[in-house]
Amino acid sequence: MRVLVTGNEGYIGGEMVRVLSEGGHDVWGLDCGYYEPCLLETPVAPVDERRRLRKDLRDARLADLAGFDAVIHLAALCNDPIGGLNAEWTHDINHRAAVRLARLAKESGVARFIFSSSCSVYGDSGVDEELTESSTPRPLTAYALSKARSETDIAAMADADFSPVCLRNGSVYGLAPHFRADIVLNNLACWAVTTGKVTMFTDGTPWRPLIHVEDVCAVFARVLTAPREVIHNQVFNVGAPGENYQVGTLARIVCDSVEGSEVERVPHATGDSRNYRVSFDKLRNAFPDLRLRWNAAAGAAQVRDGLVAAGITTSDFQGPRFSRLARLEQLIRSSEVDASLRMQRAALPVTP
Repeated sequence: MRVLVTGNEGYIGGEMVRVLSEGGHDVWGLDCGYYEPCLLETPVAPVDERRRLRKDLRDARLADLAGFDAVIHLAALCNDPIGGLNAEWTHDINHRAAVRLARLAKESGVARFIFSSSCSVYGDSGVDEELTESSTPRPLTAYALSKARSETDIAAMADADFSPVCLRNGSVYGLAPHFRADIVLNNLACWAVTTGKVTMFTDGTPWRPLIHVEDVCAVFARVLTAPREVIHNQVFNVGAPGENYQVGTLARIVCDSVEGSEVERVPHATGDSRNYRVSFDKLRNAFPDLRLRWNAAAGAAQVRDGLVAAGITTSDFQGPRFSRLARLEQLIRSSEVDASLRMQRAALPVTP
C-alpha cells in the first residue's frame, strides 16, 4: 500500500516507518521537523528524502493527500505538560488539524485513515475495573480532550468509501530512534540508570496500561491491511492482556532490571488524578492471531541496555534531546518557531 505517516520523525513515527517499510509498503512522511535531530540512534529505514513532506500539519493541502491508499496520523503535541504550556496550540494541532487532515484525506479518495489516539481519554475512570471502548471518556487534560474530540469528529466522516479507525494506545515505552524520556517507564529507567534512584513524584497508586513501541507499530500495521468489515469506524484499546500496572509496581520492575537501584520518593509525593485500567479484549478478539511481544519487565531491560550503551546522563534525558516539552521550549527561545508554533527555518542541532 502507499501510506502517508504523519509525524514520521516522532517517537512512534520513526519505528512505524521501519515496520511498514519492512512489510513492503511504499511509505511517505509528513513532519514539520520539531524533533528531527532528537535522536538516540540512527533510524534503520528513514523516509526517503523524495518521499518526505517537510511542512506543518496545519498547512497540509489536498494535493498532499493525493494517491495514498491510507494515512496513519501520528503527528501531535504529545503530552500533558505541553498542553499546559499553551492549551490552544494543543487544540489547534491535535484536534482542529487532525480533523482537517481526515477531511482532506477523504476528499482525496484515501480509503483508510488510522488515527493514533490515547487511553488517556479515560482520565480518572472512577471505577475499579478495566475500561472498554464503550466506557465513557473522562479526559482531564488538554491533550486527552483533543484526542477525544478528534475521535468523535473523525468518526462522523465514515461512509462507504472512507474507513476511519481510532487506536487508543496505552502508555508507550521502549527504545526507538527518536527516543522519549518523558513517558513513565522510560523515565523511571532513565532515573535508575543515571542516578541509581527510581525517583517517584507521585504516591505510585495510579494505574496505567502499557505497550511497547514495537507492539504499537505491529498493531497499526495489522489494522492497515485488515478487512474493512473488521475495522470500519471502530475504536480499539491498544495493548496486551495483563499489561496494566500501577506506577509504583513499574518502579519496582525498573529497580529489578537496574542492579543497585532503589525507589526514592520525593517529599510530599501526591496522588495522580489520571487513573485507569483498560481491557484489550476487543483488539484480541478482532485479531486472535496477533501476538504482541513485549511486557514491562522486558522493556525495562531493553531501555536499560540502550541507555547504558549510549552513555546517557541525567542532563541528557531531562534536556531537549529526549524531553518533548524541553525541546519545544528550546525552539521557542531560539525563535525557530513563531507564535503559532510553526517552524521558521531548518531546525538547529539539539544542545543540552
